[in-house]
Amino acid sequence: MIKNLLLTGGAGFIGSHLTDHLLAEGNWHITVVDDLNDFYSPDIKRSNIAPHLNSSNFRFVDCDIRDAKQLNAVFHDSEFDVIVHLAARAGVRPSLKEPMLYVETNINGTANLLELARQFKVRQFVFGSSSSVYGINSKIPFAENDPIFNPISPYAATKAAGELLCHTYSHLYDIRTVCLRFFTVYGARQRPDLAIHKFTKLITEGKPIQVFGDGSTRRDYTYIDDIVQGVRAAIDYKDSMHEIFNLGESETTDLSRLIGLIEEGLGKKAVIDRQPMQPGDVPLTYADISKARKMLGYSPQTKIDQGITRFLDWFLSSRVSSGHSV
Repeated sequence: MIKNLLLTGGAGFIGSHLTDHLLAEGNWHITVVDDLNDFYSPDIKRSNIAPHLNSSNFRFVDCDIRDAKQLNAVFHDSEFDVIVHLAARAGVRPSLKEPMLYVETNINGTANLLELARQFKVRQFVFGSSSSVYGINSKIPFAENDPIFNPISPYAATKAAGELLCHTYSHLYDIRTVCLRFFTVYGARQRPDLAIHKFTKLITEGKPIQVFGDGSTRRDYTYIDDIVQGVRAAIDYKDSMHEIFNLGESETTDLSRLIGLIEEGLGKKAVIDRQPMQPGDVPLTYADISKARKMLGYSPQTKIDQGITRFLDWFLSSRVSSGHSV
């Protein structure tokens, strides 16, 4: 039996990989809602979904989640079994410059979707949250029951607010909500503004890379295939009405080692432009994934050295295919 799934942000990095995975299963009809905004090149997003545009099990709607009226029309056209809400204004540093845009998109947009889920009786709602909700967390690794009342960027605050809205709608309106805190996702088709992609491009071109701080900041880098595995499990999750799960590798890599792995893979040294730490940046992210392992069967497989090799393979092959010199 074909199930109907609404995927917001489905032309983006994580969303397009999830689309690939679900369509390959063969029993899903996917409606992707994405506004193809210019946070990064809309052409990248178009190319992400291009392979599916002729599929009878795929539908694309150019729609801004802030537009409740247009969203309502999407819900009138289909009966959805599941909503996976990944659309958001992303990025910590950009949120410092345009906090109201982040509030309008990430909070009001999420509220629009939850309200339509209530009205149209969609009982399964998966929300893409972020490790940034933990702020500067003194306890490591970060666990889902740690307090999240000290966000240090507007982006983090909007993601925490989204989780609270999910809890409220679950409690009041019988909607199962599953909030997934993603930890620094990377891999093929990663957004060009993110560190691994940006560093790789600049090192390849012989241009300086900006390194904020002394290189000791640590991140729990999570390969895209592992994230998709966790989201897929959340789509099927039925054991409670509201849960929050960390999706990470549960290992940390410092910035200096990350750069070293990219240099090694490219066979080229980075030119470092050392900068002070930026407001909103946290010194460490580190996921406790024991809850996701137990309740979702989540089991990340890709270590950072393997993942960087796979990313570089994709990056270099995509440059060749687009006519760039390597």
